[in-house]
Amino acid sequence: MLALVIAEHDNASLKGSTLNAVTAASQCAGDVHILVAGHGCGAAAQAAAKLAGVSKVLVADAAQFADGLAENVAAQALAIAANYTHVLAPATAYGKNILPRVAASLDVGQISEITKVDSPDTFERPIYAGNAIATVQSIDPIKVITVRTTGFDAAADGGSATIENVTPAADYGKSRFVSRELAKSDRPELTGAKIIVSGGRGMGSGDNFKILEPLADKLGAAMGASRAAVDAGYVPNDWQVGQTGKIVAPTLYIAVGISGAIQHLAGMKDSKTIVAINKDPEAPIFSVADYGIVGDLFEIVPQLVAELG
Repeated sequence: MLALVIAEHDNASLKGSTLNAVTAASQCAGDVHILVAGHGCGAAAQAAAKLAGVSKVLVADAAQFADGLAENVAAQALAIAANYTHVLAPATAYGKNILPRVAASLDVGQISEITKVDSPDTFERPIYAGNAIATVQSIDPIKVITVRTTGFDAAADGGSATIENVTPAADYGKSRFVSRELAKSDRPELTGAKIIVSGGRGMGSGDNFKILEPLADKLGAAMGASRAAVDAGYVPNDWQVGQTGKIVAPTLYIAVGISGAIQHLAGMKDSKTIVAINKDPEAPIFSVADYGIVGDLFEIVPQLVAELG
């Protein structure tokens, strides 16, 4: 069996999500290849070749791949997919944009957001906002799979894969890159952060989120939020953690003023240690918290900062 991982990258380096997808691929098949489709992407290809468990890196270097347009990357994956039993990508916006196109063109069913590989044809994935786990068996000749990154450890360095150039697929011609607006922050990126401090509706306003900044600064943490806080306009959309936001599994997750709606829990309950601060002792967040503090967050958070100081 042979698995292909579609790498998520920025041409200069691999995204961390790719490393988790490689781990899942290695559990699906004994041999793993990585497709790096980009432009001037030699550095990303070199990084992929160093991953343990990867035997070959396929590089499609052409201008039409520079910005990661889904139509073009999917066309490149389809050009070589017949050689593989499994095609995988991380269940990020990037992977979710590409693999449905691949699955539809191959006329196979996509298996989405797997969290465990039971066997090469059987996988586990969360359903009903994570309240149940479905075991899915596929009889398709090529398994097309997105990987929930929190379900698998990141692949380590230590490999020495060969790098092979492949003929780039032609520009699909149905879309073009216009612009990209990137949120810039000195804090860690949310999905890769080891520590996250999140606020919810209980913060009361966007200005009140500033009370969390000293805590995040002391811990070197990323900042997140519940959907209720995002919908209320307190913070930007890219802070949202949950079923319809970002799925995270940091070492420490601090939930401040978050009630714990099922959609939010689905995005963070795999965190190693969860600390909840809420004035309502019956808040659902306490059902998943390792440590809970019942009280006024506007008093407790400054006390925590003082203790850390």
